[in-house]
Amino acid sequence: MTKKDLDDIIEQEEAVIIYFYNDNCAPCISLRPKVQKMVSEEFPKINFYLINSEKHPELTAHHSVFANPTLLVFFDGKEFIRKSKYVSIPELSQSIQRVYDLMFEN
Repeated sequence: MTKKDLDDIIEQEEAVIIYFYNDNCAPCISLRPKVQKMVSEEFPKINFYLINSEKHPELTAHHSVFANPTLLVFFDGKEFIRKSKYVSIPELSQSIQRVYDLMFEN
């Protein structure tokens, strides 16, 4: 994925979570399935992307990501939430829920 690809995704999609990780990071490995489950069960309208920080250092630097794992949550092309290292799933879910409900309320 290129910087332009990622910028286009953020700009064109209503809601995006980007999960920066690396394969040598134990918290990255243990947190990933929990975040994926949360997104699929609670926030199905959010698109979820994984970016390996070691393979894509230009994307990591462009988004000022200095630690793994880091989650960036975008709504309408704007960053609303940034969480790094030790992430509480209930806290993350609560933070997303407020904006998600406003955007996708039926």
